[in-house]
Amino acid sequence: MTGWIRTLGLALPENWNLSIRIYALCILLGIVIATIMTSRRLTKRGAEPGIVLDIILWAVPLGIIGSRVFHVLTHPGDYFYPGADLLKTLYIWEGGIAIYGGLLGGALGAYIGCRLTGIRLWTFGDALAPGLLLAQAFGRFGNYFNQELFGYPTDGWWGLEIASPNPAIPIGLEPGTLFQPTFAYEVIWDVVGVIVLLALSSRLKLQWGKVFGAYLIWYGAGRSVFETIRIDPSEIFFGVRTNVWASWISIAIGLILIIVQTKRHPGLERGPYRSGIAWSPANAEVDSVDRYTDEELRGDDASGESVADAPLEPKATSTLGKKPVSK
Repeated sequence: MTGWIRTLGLALPENWNLSIRIYALCILLGIVIATIMTSRRLTKRGAEPGIVLDIILWAVPLGIIGSRVFHVLTHPGDYFYPGADLLKTLYIWEGGIAIYGGLLGGALGAYIGCRLTGIRLWTFGDALAPGLLLAQAFGRFGNYFNQELFGYPTDGWWGLEIASPNPAIPIGLEPGTLFQPTFAYEVIWDVVGVIVLLALSSRLKLQWGKVFGAYLIWYGAGRSVFETIRIDPSEIFFGVRTNVWASWISIAIGLILIIVQTKRHPGLERGPYRSGIAWSPANAEVDSVDRYTDEELRGDDASGESVADAPLEPKATSTLGKKPVSK
């Protein structure tokens, strides 16, 4: 696939064989869109524009690693057998990534990025959730181009035609058999979920990780259904596919996250940054240099509302012996 590059006047060695995979392009497009959406939502909350790049610098690579590790561990028969080439566990370009592994690895990367930038992890999660769901929708189009991960045969007009030969097609089916387009089901579910998450975030003012919790519930609920009609091989535990178990765990974590955070933080976040850290535009006027410690923010007032959830009020400071600040 290097011929068209050479027509642009770019010199490449004759023995180079550049292969561009549409699946990868779909995933990259999803990452770009998720980054833009997350950046706008974080900036709207008061974060420094572009700070999302410092976080995804960790989240994306670790997410990719996590997705590959999860796939390999949940498909051991494909990689671990007598005479197997263990280096193939690293051949991600041959296919084999798992969204749930990506979430685990990405969460670790996001934690590192948020610690370095000062952004609250839950604030970042809430800002990310709608864009992440949309990115997954774009990634599913890669399954269509790869002709993979389809469902059982169907007589419906919406059935998906799979080109032959394809090793995933069950033996004994008649030529021209149509299959359930599970990728399309998930795309529709994810897009509707984006609308739902944006509505919940706007109307209910969900914060403290509750939007991300809703994402885990929404995605887990849909995936637990779509996974049961796929015909690709999967490890089975107690009669249930691995990713169905992962989906149920996702739903449980989402519910726990919303319940716990609602009890811990009944009010709104003070801002996108952790205590003691703030950002303001270069041309903004600074009226105070006060900073609040974690101990002050953890204190409870008489009403039972934590200081972190209460409206921000300026501290009284003495100006004796100080020169007035010019503006």
